[in-house]
Amino acid sequence: MIIEQIALENGTALGLKFDMQNAPLLVIKADKGFVMCGYLDIGTSEVFGDVAVRVRGVSSFEDMLNAQVVDATQSAKELEIVIGMSGKDALERMF
Repeated sequence: MIIEQIALENGTALGLKFDMQNAPLLVIKADKGFVMCGYLDIGTSEVFGDVAVRVRGVSSFEDMLNAQVVDATQSAKELEIVIGMSGKDALERMF
């Protein structure tokens, strides 16, 4: 497992990377929510009321920051996070 601090304009996020069998499982957490990779289920995050977005096709924290948001919970949308924005922009709104 890799744990890394990721400096952004509005704060410092925490990146977690687990090397799985065929692809990494990645999460970057900010104060109010998180960006997840395609391994994780946005529906479960919605059930719990989390501020969460999902990006796909990523294998590093840098990829996650640059990737486009493909799914977002209602709580994330209430922070003006929209499908198509970058993972970095979504994280900035989560501080």
